[in-house]
Amino acid sequence: MSHRTKSLASNALVAALYLVLTAVFSFMSFGAVQFRIAEMLNHLVVFQKKYFWGIVSGVILSNAVFMFSSGLGWYDLVFGVMHSVCSLGATMFASKFLKNDTQRLVFNALSFGFFSFLIAIELNIVLALPFWFSYGTVALGEVVVMLVGVPIMKGLNSKINFADKI
Repeated sequence: MSHRTKSLASNALVAALYLVLTAVFSFMSFGAVQFRIAEMLNHLVVFQKKYFWGIVSGVILSNAVFMFSSGLGWYDLVFGVMHSVCSLGATMFASKFLKNDTQRLVFNALSFGFFSFLIAIELNIVLALPFWFSYGTVALGEVVVMLVGVPIMKGLNSKINFADKI
């Protein structure tokens, strides 16, 4: 299998897994208080930046599938994708300066929490939810899920070696 085919297949698998996890846990993946389990997959970018495309594709697919049932419509595609692109981009940039995977994973969790202001803007525009309340609850949900994901993703990486899979 060529390197390009392997990368494409790996990213397609990540996008599909992101969609499945979002669907299975859809009851807690949207709104002002959310714990989107699929967000743990954001940590893949720490092990190999090429996973960026699979993660972002998963967000696009998930938000497109649930755009009407979540009540957020097209806004979720725009703001959700912006949130992921900004957060992943910040992590990829900062990873050059962080010494080990644990530091990168924690930074990634905090990056997603910080950029949750984009989701808070969306929730304010679409659902008229208070910005600061939404920012706090969404950021808290992001950081909790992603910090829980740190030992999970480190353990999986020690068995699978994510960098070799793409």
